[in-house]
Amino acid sequence: MSELIDNSTKRKKRLKELILKLHDGEAQESVRKELEVSLSSVPYGDVVEVEQELIAEGLPEDEILRLCDVHSAVLKDKIDLSMSKKVPDGHPVDTIYSENKAILEVCLETENRLNEIDTVKPEEFDNYVLKIKELFNKLIDTEKHYLKKEYLLFPFLEKKGITGPPKVMWGKHDEIRELLKGSIEILNVPDISKDDFKVSSELVLSPAVRNVSEMITKEEQILIPMALDKLTDLEWWQIYNESDEIGYCLIDPQHEWKPEGIDVTEQKKSRIKDNSVHLPSGSFTSEEILSILNTVPFDMTFVDKDDKVKYFSQSSERIFQRNRSILNRDVRYCHPPGSVHIVDKILDDFKSGKNSRAPFWISMGDKFIHIEYFALRNDKGEYLGTLEVSQDLSEKRKLQGEQRILSYGEDK
Repeated sequence: MSELIDNSTKRKKRLKELILKLHDGEAQESVRKELEVSLSSVPYGDVVEVEQELIAEGLPEDEILRLCDVHSAVLKDKIDLSMSKKVPDGHPVDTIYSENKAILEVCLETENRLNEIDTVKPEEFDNYVLKIKELFNKLIDTEKHYLKKEYLLFPFLEKKGITGPPKVMWGKHDEIRELLKGSIEILNVPDISKDDFKVSSELVLSPAVRNVSEMITKEEQILIPMALDKLTDLEWWQIYNESDEIGYCLIDPQHEWKPEGIDVTEQKKSRIKDNSVHLPSGSFTSEEILSILNTVPFDMTFVDKDDKVKYFSQSSERIFQRNRSILNRDVRYCHPPGSVHIVDKILDDFKSGKNSRAPFWISMGDKFIHIEYFALRNDKGEYLGTLEVSQDLSEKRKLQGEQRILSYGEDK
C-alpha cells in the first residue's frame, strides 16, 4: 500500500512539474514527450488533485483557465480511464455521453463545411452561409448541456470539496458562449463577403467549433470519471429529476433510469408538496391538467417571455413533431434561419402590444393546417410569453348540416 501511495505522490509531483513548465512557456510538444517518458498513464484523479493543489498554492484560477486547453492537448489520450465506472441506460452520465456524441457530429460537419469555403462558387455562397448558420444554431444548444453541469452537477462536487475543476470548466463554458455568440453575430451580418467570411472563420467560427469539441474531451476524460467516483446514486437521482427542467442538448433521452436500492416512489413524494394547480375558477391535479392538455385536438407549444421553449403538448394527434431537446432552447433556433426574421417580428409585435395574434394556414399533403400564435398577458397587460396552437382542420372543413347532442351514438 505504501508503495502505491508513494507512486501516486511521485506521479502527481511530476505532473505538477510538467504543468508548471507549460505555465513558464515551454512548448507543448516538448512537454508531451516528457510526459510520455515519465508517465505511462495519468489517473484522472491525479489531474484533479494537481489542479486543486496549484490553485491552493497560489496559481491564479484565470491562469489555470488559460492553460486548460494546453493541459488537455498534452494529456489527450494519456489519461487512464480503466477504473472509471460504467453507467446504465438513462443515467445522467449516459445522457451526457449521448449529448456529446450528437454535439461532436455537428462539430465535425461544421468543421468540414468551413474547410470547403475555397471551393464554394459565388452563386452558391449565400446558401453556404445559411447552412453554416443552421449548424451554429445547433451548437447554441450546448447551453443546456453546460447549464446541467453548472447548476446540477457542480454543486455536488463543490460540497465534496472539489472546487477547482468546476471553476475552471465553468470559465471555459463562458469562453465558448462568447465564441458562439460572436459566431452567430457574424453569420447574421447581411451580405457578408467571402473574404470577410474567411477571416471571421479563422478568428471566431473555427475556434468556436474547436472549443466545443475539446470540451467533450475534458468532460469524458476528467470530469465524468471523477463525478462517478464521488457522487452517490441518490445524488445522481436528484440530477436526473431536475434535468427535464433545463432540457436536453440535440437529443431526446430514450430511456428512463431508476437507481437500484432507492425507493423512487418515496423520493418523488418528498419532492411534491402540493400536487394541485389552483386557479380562480377551479383547480386540477397535475395528472388531470396533463391529461387535458394531451387530449384536446391541438398542438400547443409555450414560449416564455425570454423566448425560451418551456412546454409542448404530447397529444396523439400531433402535427409537428417535438422532443425534449427543444426545451429551454431559444425559439429562434427552432426555425430555419430563413424565417427567423418573421419569428423576431411576431415576438416584437407581441411584446410591444402592437399585436396579440398571428394566424397562418398551410396545406400539408391532403391536410389543411391552421397555425396561430397568441400573446399571453397577465391581468396587468404584461407580456408572459407566446402560445403556438396548431390544428388539422381537414375533417372540420367537410362538415355540413348539423349533428346535435341528441343524435349522439347514432351511426353516421
